[in-house]
Amino acid sequence: MQGRSIEDAELAERARDGDVGAYEELVTRYQSIAYRVAWLVARNAGDAEDAVQEAFVKAYFGLPRFRRGAPFKPWLLRIVANEAKNRLRSARRREALAVKAIATRPGEAARSPEDAALSRDDAEALTEALDRLNERDRLVIAYRYLLDMSEAEVAAALGLRRGTVKSRLSRAMTKLRIELGAEEMTG
Repeated sequence: MQGRSIEDAELAERARDGDVGAYEELVTRYQSIAYRVAWLVARNAGDAEDAVQEAFVKAYFGLPRFRRGAPFKPWLLRIVANEAKNRLRSARRREALAVKAIATRPGEAARSPEDAALSRDDAEALTEALDRLNERDRLVIAYRYLLDMSEAEVAAALGLRRGTVKSRLSRAMTKLRIELGAEEMTG
């Protein structure tokens, strides 16, 4: 393993000096483990792939800051994990915004401050409960109810049959009700 670290350091040094082939060798060497790290953090294949691509680009441009003789693999994987975390936070913010947007639909009558506060609490509870669901359940609920898509549109968006959407939606809503009920008991 020590020989590989020296080899990595040499490749990193050559890449820093402009040898694109040396960097391509590092990418080839570490793309598989980089993807696994990104997936473990992001829990989504698309976000993991995007995180890995972005991380390799950032690492390439960060080579001048890479400490000579330091192990390349941990440095790269730290960049990958950070990029995957950024994508995960971004996805959660988008979901939270969708829930907030649903809670404040345009055209609704003005509510009292008390009603608005209760509605905000409900939206926060819903967001937290949705966050505890797995991605597959979260997506089917979000597409159908938060984005107000028809079952046919959800099926097309997720690449599923309509019957599969119906059954997933039913199971996901049951899980969401359980999560919301558990929150009421603890909250």
